[in-house]
Amino acid sequence: MIRIDNLSKRYDDHFIFHGLTHTFSPGCVALCEEDSTGKSSLLGIIAGVIAPDTGDVWIDGHSLTHAPRQAKARLAYVPDNCLAFPSQTGREFLEQAASEKNAILDDTVLDLAYRLGLEPHLDKRFEQMSTGTRRKVYLTAAALGEPAVVIADGPSSGLDAQARAVLAEQFKTWSRDRVVLFASHDTELVQACGARAVNVAALR
Repeated sequence: MIRIDNLSKRYDDHFIFHGLTHTFSPGCVALCEEDSTGKSSLLGIIAGVIAPDTGDVWIDGHSLTHAPRQAKARLAYVPDNCLAFPSQTGREFLEQAASEKNAILDDTVLDLAYRLGLEPHLDKRFEQMSTGTRRKVYLTAAALGEPAVVIADGPSSGLDAQARAVLAEQFKTWSRDRVVLFASHDTELVQACGARAVNVAALR
């Protein structure tokens, strides 16, 4: 459901990766090597928020280069920084995300929010939330519209133990029929959700 073809990215004169080609089938995959290996840049490229220098990404058969709207409609992205909209409330963010995906903010999505412990904070503005609470909002939004691909950068960062357990179970559930690709140093999460650990360099 994800195909990357000849992806390259460099900053100034430094290539962080070059010529990456790989296909990800449904399942949980964790990028968990050391920092400065291009994990966040690769996830951002796959999510369509960073442009590669060369190559293309296909999401559920749609090219990010030639059909970006269709490709992005089939994915959910939880960035490392979840403070893009400081004055927006969590509920407003979920409603906006649902509208953009032509999805419904239904009981299934809200159930995930409640299991993550988000219910008391939904009507707070992002600038009033802790780092973990902001991340819970984005993780809840990932359930909207049944995306074929879930991309997450540091998904358990700032989460309490209960929310981390819920996240691991949710990743396992999603990975039955979709790709869950995330970057994390949280070995407990990687093990709990049964993720396959890979290195960016191994995708060449």
